[in-house]
This record gives sequence, structure tokens and C-alpha cells, in this order.
Amino acid sequence: MNKISSLSELAELYEKAIQGALDKVQSQLTPRYREWLEASRFVVLSTVGPQGTDASPRGDIGPVVQIQDDHTLLLPDWRGNNRLDSLRNIVEDGRVSLMFMVPGSNNVVRVNGTAQLTADEDYIARFVDRDNQPRSVIVIRIGEIYFQCAKAIMRSQLWEGNDVGASLPTAGDFIKEYNADFDAEGYDRGYEAYAKERMW
Repeated sequence: MNKISSLSELAELYEKAIQGALDKVQSQLTPRYREWLEASRFVVLSTVGPQGTDASPRGDIGPVVQIQDDHTLLLPDWRGNNRLDSLRNIVEDGRVSLMFMVPGSNNVVRVNGTAQLTADEDYIARFVDRDNQPRSVIVIRIGEIYFQCAKAIMRSQLWEGNDVGASLPTAGDFIKEYNADFDAEGYDRGYEAYAKERMW
């Protein structure tokens, strides 16, 4: 493999970015971006820290983030597996990127910025519409926001209904791969109920 090891080598492979791809970047929410984020129930949160990088899917039954103002987004940390990979990274290196998706839309909205964690009661209280509350809230300062070209989702036919999920390995299958004695079927039977119980 011949490694591309300089920016000049990389630039030789590609044409210059079209001006529209540069001009679309905004430094704060606009009315249209606000509308889009309010419709998004799913985001991938990417972080970086001393141990490396992490990308974590986050979802909600309503908007996945609350908009505090045109520069600030609030992302609750609902109950999960307590690995805390993303949260540790944010504490040690606040740089974050987010990729928001909406089922049926071929556009993706991306946010790059910085984040902090808080467990302040006034932030936690913003999510009192549920019986359970998040342990912490990720406060994201928008550095830039822009939409992503639709080609990737169109190319993958992500929303075309070609569901292959039933043929893929289950959570139990993944565990059994490194633990031959593991009861994968029993685990999978209880996994969905467990996930629903710990959803928030």
C-alpha cells in the first residue's frame, strides 16, 4: 500500500471544493437549521480524548437535543451501559462533532464545536417530562453547522425499506463469539426487555 503522507499529495487527487460547499457553513443556528434539529430524534456524538476517539449513537422519543439558544445545544445523557467513553472524553477534551439524521430525509446536519458536562439541577430539570432524569447533560457550543450532501444516504438506500436486520448477528451472537459457553438465545430473549427498562 502506498500511503498518502502529505497534504499536497492529497490535494493532487481531488478537485477544489465547490464554493457552495464552503459557503453553506454557519456559525450558529438559523431558523431552518433550528427547524431541522427539532425534527431529529437521532444523533451520532463523536468525541476525542487521551484514549482515542469514540462515536456514540444517541436517540430520544422527541427532539434528541434541546436548543438553549442559537449557539447552544443540550443533550441529556440517558441511562446506558455506564462505559462513559464519550463523557470521559468530553471531560478531558471538549471537542465534539455531531451528525443528526431524520428518517426519510436524505440530508444530514453536522455540528462541530465544544462541549462541557453538567449535573446542575436547573439543567437536569429541563428534562422533567419523564419519570427518569438524566445523570448529566452535555452542553454543546456550536462552532459550525452545515448540511451534508445527500449522496451518501441516497447511495446506501438507507431509507428504501431494504431491511436486512433479521439476518444479522444479535447482541448475544457477538458475546458468544468470544465466550463459547454463553447462552446467546437466552440473552437475546431478555435483551429487548432489559433495553426498554433502562431506556431512560
